[in-house]
Amino acid sequence: MLIKVLRAKIHRATATEAELDYIGSITIDSDLLEATGIVPGEVVLVANLNNGTRHETYVVAGEAGKGRICVNGAAARLVHPSDKLIIMAHAYVSADEAAALVPKIVLVDDNNRPIRML
Repeated sequence: MLIKVLRAKIHRATATEAELDYIGSITIDSDLLEATGIVPGEVVLVANLNNGTRHETYVVAGEAGKGRICVNGAAARLVHPSDKLIIMAHAYVSADEAAALVPKIVLVDDNNRPIRML
């Protein structure tokens, strides 16, 4: 049996943009992707701390060092620039693998720069 567990998280990212006229996805600064191991095309869960919404979408890599977090497509209606977001990636693993898994969690500042890894 496989169970779904958290494997990576970007905690308290600040939405920099919300672009409705886009096919869909979330654009994330490549530095944050590298820090967490989240990859382009991966499905993530996005929780909005400002309004309580949650949605799934897929990741598009943004330019490194720009701090860009842009929610695209229909989900742009759920996010306003400056909203605080938690972006979570999951994995399906066995119970034994789950016991040994340590999620990569990055805390970011208001400009989406990594400030601490947990």
